[in-house]
Amino acid sequence: MELSSDRLLNNKRQKAKSGRPAAVGSRFKLGGKKEEAERQRKLDLIRTPVLSCYRIAVISLKGGVGKTTTTTALGSTLASERQDKILAIDANPDAGTLGRRVRRETGATIRDLVQAIPYLNSYMDIRRFTSQAPSGLEIIANDVDPAVSTTFNDEDYRRAIDVLGRQYPVILTDSGTGLLYSAMRGVLDLADQLIIVSTPSVDGASSASTTLDWLSAHGYADLVSRSITVISGVRETGKMIKVEDIVSHFETRCRGVVVVPFDEHLAAGAEVDLDMMRPKVRESYFNLAAMIAEDFVRHQQMHGLWTNDGNPPPVAAPPMPGQSMPPQPYPGQPMPGRPYPGGPTADQPYPAQPYPGQPYPGQPHQGQPYPPQPGQPYAPQQQPYPEQQAQPYPEPQAQQGPPHPQGAPGQPYPPQSGRPGAQPPQAQPPQAPPQQ
Repeated sequence: MELSSDRLLNNKRQKAKSGRPAAVGSRFKLGGKKEEAERQRKLDLIRTPVLSCYRIAVISLKGGVGKTTTTTALGSTLASERQDKILAIDANPDAGTLGRRVRRETGATIRDLVQAIPYLNSYMDIRRFTSQAPSGLEIIANDVDPAVSTTFNDEDYRRAIDVLGRQYPVILTDSGTGLLYSAMRGVLDLADQLIIVSTPSVDGASSASTTLDWLSAHGYADLVSRSITVISGVRETGKMIKVEDIVSHFETRCRGVVVVPFDEHLAAGAEVDLDMMRPKVRESYFNLAAMIAEDFVRHQQMHGLWTNDGNPPPVAAPPMPGQSMPPQPYPGQPMPGRPYPGGPTADQPYPAQPYPGQPYPGQPHQGQPYPPQPGQPYAPQQQPYPEQQAQPYPEPQAQQGPPHPQGAPGQPYPPQSGRPGAQPPQAQPPQAPPQQ
């Protein structure tokens, strides 16, 4: 018997529980004007433009605490509110279940994507390996066979993130239990935001605290200080556990703590539907998304994509780190807004002409071979000068009378305005170059 959601879940879909009809710029809203203003502020945070890939790692030492549920619900919230491409990856080496939280559109796994990396050149190439939820969240599943999924190692994860990060502004990673398996090194090294998931229990809170201790002792103290703790599945009627004490403990160690109430829809372990969540549960994940978005500005300032004063990105992104100014034009090209050298200007509508004793633009000067003799123009050329660079210059020939004001005969220079009596040059038959 197949243990699928179609067989095990009650097919009678309940009415959406997410509150009143959505506003124009929102999926749902709760409370009065003050609460709605605060929610709009958080929504603006969530919709902060992300100009480089932001990577979120969801981890825990203990299994069954809700890592996959948190990854899917958070990713669905980000995708729904941002209306952007959001991706979740199953990096659990023990037959992860992320692929069961979204209705599968493909049987491809993360291993298949890694093997196809040389052929992934666009978003549509990657889309063949993902399945998409109604919220817009895309997931890449892992192999259900633990013997196969363990072959997804640190190098594979880094290669996959390098390719996926060019197409997705936000990537979530659903890690496995433990911190010592191969891919976990890459997950931690590449993470911009860490989410530690705990349950409202003694062993769940202790495992989450131990996770922070281990990370701090192994070079991830900065990541721990910016991390967020999620206490998942808190029952409002529970009396045994002092949840407020757990919250107080992690508030001293992390950037923030979010309490997610128990939700029957999420507890079913099937496909996640935001509209089926209780309003308080959905609001909790919305607050979690806003708390994560508060770090978008820091992340982009670190990459040189935002101004240092925290202003939004300009229309054109500033230079990347290491570039103090925009790229300079090639030699011979003018700066933007300036005319070409010798080109028409307001006071000189025609290209500049050489005067007696002055070489043509680009001709050798003093100290270079074949210097021009003062008062004598160059001998006529069969072709314009730029095409004769590979040939030696002919010996200059003396001419009787003053030099021609328009340059060498045969050159198509137009007459200069303002000089009376200027006549256009007469075309002359081409002359063979002198013998060397």
